[in-house]
Amino acid sequence: MTFLSGTPPFGRALCAMVTPFTDSGALNPDRAAKLAADLVADGCDGLVLNGTSGESPTTTDDEKEALIRAVRAAVGPAVPLVAGVGTADTAHTVALARRAEAAGADGLLVVPPYYSRPPQAAVEAHFRRVADATGLPLALYDIPGRTGTRIEPDTILRLAEHPRIVAVKDCAYDLLGSSKVIARTSLAYYSGCEELNLPLYAVGAAGCISTVANVAPRHVRAVLDAFDAGDTAEAARLNGRLLPLAELMMASGLPGTVTVKALLDAGPVREPLQPADRETVDGLRKAYDELLSCR
Repeated sequence: MTFLSGTPPFGRALCAMVTPFTDSGALNPDRAAKLAADLVADGCDGLVLNGTSGESPTTTDDEKEALIRAVRAAVGPAVPLVAGVGTADTAHTVALARRAEAAGADGLLVVPPYYSRPPQAAVEAHFRRVADATGLPLALYDIPGRTGTRIEPDTILRLAEHPRIVAVKDCAYDLLGSSKVIARTSLAYYSGCEELNLPLYAVGAAGCISTVANVAPRHVRAVLDAFDAGDTAEAARLNGRLLPLAELMMASGLPGTVTVKALLDAGPVREPLQPADRETVDGLRKAYDELLSCR
């Protein structure tokens, strides 16, 4: 895939797609293909596969590759597919990156190595090794709440000099730090936290990589569309309309994967995750129905 100069490398409104499973817990490529096609038809510019919402810690390398191939066949060559390949092991991450490239991914999403908590020099070396391993553009995934390791703004500034490091998925909750990097680099910033989609976009982010978009893709995109049209009041109104569902899905103490699958026909979650209880499902359904009924 060739990206036009001056445009976000993977589009604006991306969905961090869940990974559908069968009732017995196996990968369901047919359901994944349908979900991907539906998301694109409903306004998603691109899809992120095998990420946090895709339950990447509990899917095998073969399943990750099979998912990319199934989704690529479903959506065709024009839809950007970004593959999560981050692990705690640099060599394993490199291997996954090469498999993702061979399977048809257009880009890579890479977290810093988790658990071992490497210092920033080692974090930087890790990303450079992965970026040098394929011909694909790479997005840094700054999510210290899960990895235990921040990609510090100064590290991002140095990595921005690498020709294949083109984007950041930002879950650092550091609006000041992110704004400084946006102002000083050409990196495409994508909000990975629903409540920061609009604030980050307003200071120059490229768009969002949204878990809520699994169930409300048009509503997530509409906020960005209104802002691009110059109607900031309407963008704020649409953002506020989306927040009750986003809060229940992303800030209720349950992972987004669990809450998405409570609303979506995408099969079970894999252990150690557990399905949402009935009270949670009812609350999610109520907020979802209210969002759909709004104008």
